[in-house]
Amino acid sequence: MAGLAAFGLLCSGCSTGGTGTRDEGPASTQQVARATPSSTVPTGTAAPTPRVNAVKLVMGDPKVGRQFKDDLKPCTGDEYPVDTSYGTLTGGPAADVVVNVMTCGDSVGVGTYVYQRQADGSYGNVFAAEMPAVYGTIDRGDLVVTTQVYGSKDSVAYPSGEDVVTYRWTAGRFAETDRVHNDFNRAVGSGEGALPAPQTAQN
Repeated sequence: MAGLAAFGLLCSGCSTGGTGTRDEGPASTQQVARATPSSTVPTGTAAPTPRVNAVKLVMGDPKVGRQFKDDLKPCTGDEYPVDTSYGTLTGGPAADVVVNVMTCGDSVGVGTYVYQRQADGSYGNVFAAEMPAVYGTIDRGDLVVTTQVYGSKDSVAYPSGEDVVTYRWTAGRFAETDRVHNDFNRAVGSGEGALPAPQTAQN
């Protein structure tokens, strides 16, 4: 398994759509200044989603390789190149957690993981995809994983296309339900970089 440093030259281009909540760091001062507080009192009764330490999850995950963990370091200060989304994927009583690990320089995804909350309060890895230019999102209860596809003559800045694969939690595992390939206005490449089957864990 290649480490984060091996993919530092890749350009970004990962899908960031989806409907799950997502942690991306603090908003800028200008964004905060423009925000207008609402005078409406929320009427929902749903409890807030508990946040997790995504870096700690990945570092403590036995399914993540040692080299990958060694390469996962802060970009600046204590800021790690990690995105975290929360939402319903496995149908459990608590929100599932999608963690995307990226490169520092280009914010290119190199690993996508889904963690399911267990009965004892811990989180178990139920999905893993580790490759260059991969990114996972939550879309209406489905896991959508996008990866760039490179042909043999493609430069790292211009992939031939992308694969967008949709997974649904079925019988205790993620099963592929849809796959879309998009070509980026160029001849079809060799298919290098196609998304492999994910690693799944049975409950």
